[in-house]
Amino acid sequence: MVEPVARTPGPRDVKVVLSTASVYPESTATAFEIAARLGYDGVEVMVWTDPVSQDIEALRRLSDYHQVPIRAIHAPCLLITQRVWSTDPWTKLQRAQRAAEKLGASTVVVHPPFRWQRQYSRDFVSGIWRMADETRVRFAVENMYPWRYRDREVLAYAPEWDVTKDDYRHFTIDLSHTATSRVDTMAMVDRMGDRLGHVHLADGRGSAKDEHLVPGRGDQPCAELLERLVRTGFEGHVVIEVNTRRAMSAAEREADLAEALEFTRRHLASYTAAHVREVRGS
Repeated sequence: MVEPVARTPGPRDVKVVLSTASVYPESTATAFEIAARLGYDGVEVMVWTDPVSQDIEALRRLSDYHQVPIRAIHAPCLLITQRVWSTDPWTKLQRAQRAAEKLGASTVVVHPPFRWQRQYSRDFVSGIWRMADETRVRFAVENMYPWRYRDREVLAYAPEWDVTKDDYRHFTIDLSHTATSRVDTMAMVDRMGDRLGHVHLADGRGSAKDEHLVPGRGDQPCAELLERLVRTGFEGHVVIEVNTRRAMSAAEREADLAEALEFTRRHLASYTAAHVREVRGS
C-alpha cells in the first residue's frame, strides 16, 4: 500500500490536485478514492464519457463521501467528448460553469476550439470574456500544440494553439503541451504573467505525442515553475495530470501518482522555506 504524502503548509499554500484524467482508463470514482488515500488537496474533474463525470449529484456524493473537494472542472473539449453535454460548444461551457458553481470549484479549464469549429472559433475570445464577466468561476484557457504527422505540422486549433497570442483573463499552463509544442516553457509562463490561473503539471521530452509523464521524468522545467509559483504568490491550483495508462497494476498507477504528488509538494515546500528565510533575513 502506498502511504499518503505528507503535506507541508506554508505562507503560500498552493493546493495540489489530482486530475481524474490521471487514472484513465479507470473511472472518475477511482480518482476520488486515490486522491483521498494519497492525501491530495482535491480533484479536477475531466468531463468525458464516464457518466459519473457528467453528473453533478454523483460528483457531489463522491466528494462528500471521500472528503475530497472538487477544485476545477475540465470542460469536455476533447475529440472523444464531442457529443458529451451537447454538440454545441457554448452549451458545454455553460454546463461546465454551472457544475463548477454548484460543486464549489473555482476554475473551468477550456481548450481553444478546433479549426473546423469555425463559428465557435471566430467568437471564442469575446465569448470567453462574456462568460467570465457573468460568474466568479475562472475560465482558464489552456495552451495546446500543433499536431504532427511525419515531418508536417497540422494546425488543429483556432484562433491559436499558443493561447498567449490572444487576450484571455486567465490561462492554464500545461507542461506536457509545452513539451509537445517544443516552445520555451518559462517564456510562455512569462507571457501569461499574472493571468496564469491554473497549472497542469506533467512532463515531456518533446515527442510528437502528448506524453503527460510524471514530473521529473522528462525535460520540462517542472521544479523551476513550482519555484516561480511560490515566489510570485500564485493563488491557483497545481493539478497533476499524468498518463498512467501503461501501468501494469493498480499499485503501479498509485505509485506513479504518489511520486507526482511527492515531487510537487517537496519542491513547493523547499521554495516556501527559502522564501521564509529570505523574508526573515531582509
